[in-house]
Amino acid sequence: MTIIKIKTFINAPIQVCFDASRNIDLHKMSVPKQSNEVVIAGKLNGLMDLNDTVTWRARHLGFYFKMKVKITATDPPLGFTDEQIKGPFKMMKHQHSFISIGNGTEMHDLFQFEAPFGILGKWVEKFILKTYMQNLLEERNAFLKNYLEDNKVK
Repeated sequence: MTIIKIKTFINAPIQVCFDASRNIDLHKMSVPKQSNEVVIAGKLNGLMDLNDTVTWRARHLGFYFKMKVKITATDPPLGFTDEQIKGPFKMMKHQHSFISIGNGTEMHDLFQFEAPFGILGKWVEKFILKTYMQNLLEERNAFLKNYLEDNKVK
């Protein structure tokens, strides 16, 4: 299993950051254009909440994938967890937590995943997927930071 930890400071209140992180519309805006990511089932837009599911179809690393995720835990505005219930990973769990610091928020991502296909999957996980997923998460966080700070959403 691979674990990725990311911290991002956003100059916006904790509730705003919590809501933006579970906003399907902002997620669609944040992904790279080449991924052609679209919602094909479940919650189609707006804010995801406990037990909501969404199924994404996207192109990553040259392949199209479908992934169904579910919000499995929430503690507004301190955090939430989404987990893959069907998709390309053997296992995927993404814990989002938020800490209020002054007028801003420190956003923490704890992203855990495991690739399928035994020893070959472990090799792909270590040498390709870890870097790819880390970059994807950092790009998404940079988008959220810029979107919230530039639009002065308070």
